[in-house]
Amino acid sequence: MIIPCIDLMDGKVVQLVQGREKALEGDSPEEMLRKFSAFPQIQVIDLDAAMGRGSNDELVRFLAGKAVTRVGGGVRSVRRARALLDQGAIRVIVGTSAFSQNGINEAFLSELRLAIGPQHVVIAVDSKDGRIVVKGWQAATQLRAEDVLQSLEPYCSGFLCTYVDKEGMMQGTDLDWFRRLRAATSLELTAAGGITTLEEIRALGEMGVNAALGMAIYTGRLKLEDLSRLH
Repeated sequence: MIIPCIDLMDGKVVQLVQGREKALEGDSPEEMLRKFSAFPQIQVIDLDAAMGRGSNDELVRFLAGKAVTRVGGGVRSVRRARALLDQGAIRVIVGTSAFSQNGINEAFLSELRLAIGPQHVVIAVDSKDGRIVVKGWQAATQLRAEDVLQSLEPYCSGFLCTYVDKEGMMQGTDLDWFRRLRAATSLELTAAGGITTLEEIRALGEMGVNAALGMAIYTGRLKLEDLSRLH
């Protein structure tokens, strides 16, 4: 499955490089929905909520009310997760809060599982320089993604794994890393970070891995009509 991404910041659709530098602004949310209407699901990330500087709740509600969405950004409490589901999201994406200084934040994940059910949870396992990174990719843990997926399985229905080293850089991704992740879990796996070509998307598909696409779509490197034929 191909999953187009809508990242929100300051009330606008944006794309960042490495989670830091804003590279471009997209069309209006309404126009992005129109462009992505051929795809079965859209990924929405509230970057302001993720960075702890407000939220784009009205836009999230609008998008989730018009499309099948998985939504993330600032899911640090059961209350926030429930709010996103109430706004219309079918699943919530949990990143930083899934981890603690010492490993997996089992207390929070257990609370979340009990409150909304693992079927509504996607855990973001993002990696840079071989280690899982959190807090907007600004802080590194000592954990390796392939080592923790199995331990996280009871708390979710799938994983969003971003290869941060290439995120937004249009330089291709690391297919070998995704092969290792695929071997580590039987749950749904969605790849993100640097995916630039139809060949990479096909290779991921052959592994049974979804492709979440952002920069390559927004810059026109990948054409929506070509992508719609693949999914």
